[in-house]
This record gives sequence, C-alpha cells and structure tokens, in this order.
Amino acid sequence: TVILRPVFFMENLVSPWFLNGANLVSTLNPGTTLQMIAVEDIGVFGAMAFTHAERLNGREIDLAGDAVTLPDATATLSRELGRSLTYLQIPVSEVRKNSEDFALMLEWFERTGYNADIAGLEREFGVKLTSLEAWARKRA
Repeated sequence: TVILRPVFFMENLVSPWFLNGANLVSTLNPGTTLQMIAVEDIGVFGAMAFTHAERLNGREIDLAGDAVTLPDATATLSRELGRSLTYLQIPVSEVRKNSEDFALMLEWFERTGYNADIAGLEREFGVKLTSLEAWARKRA
C-alpha cells in the first residue's frame, strides 16, 4: 500500500470557488503561503506507486509542487493567462453561507496548512515538480 497525500490542487484556482470574474477570491490572509500541486504531478506519483511498488510499499507521501501566497498566485495567473486579476480577501462567514466544509478547509489552510517537502520529493524521486508559473503557462 502506498498512500499519496496531495495538497491543494492548482486547478482549484481557476474553478468558480476561487476565480470569480476578474477576482481570485479567498478568505486567506495575503501573507499566508499555500502549498499546491498540479494534478498531472499527482499522476506521476500514482504511476510510481505501481512501477516502484516494492520500494514504496508502506509509504505515506505528501505531495506539493509549489508554495505561494494567493496575491502572488493572482499575479502569476494574471501574467501567464494574459488577463488582469485581483486578489480579493473575503470573510470566512461568506464562504460558510455556501459550505461549512469549504470554510473549515480554508480555516485549516490559515491555521495549520500543508508541510510537504518539495525539494525532498524532487531529490528522492528524480522529478521536477510543476511550479504554478509553469502550470499557468500551459493553460494560456
């Protein structure tokens, strides 16, 4: 058994939960760093769970490819997608109106957050994980 524990998906940033018109919207403080990963990178590790099953058996692996604040993510998305976006912080009570679970997740990001060892993953597995900039550039 190999347990893969991916962090926040980069793909979430362009979903209606975060991207609303010209605003990237969240409850996170502008200085809070959020680890994130591209879904395709999760697939790379999923494949390794099978191709290297004996070596990885019994492992639990936290997966992240980048760590940025949401204002920095907004700037990256603006630049790479070629559209002007602004980070908009809203009260968690606004999120809670639609989803208690989503609000709890955002509060956890703020309070605790992820702690995957990105450099360690790249060293151990010989992969170059996708940065948010590279991910966004592919979507432009």
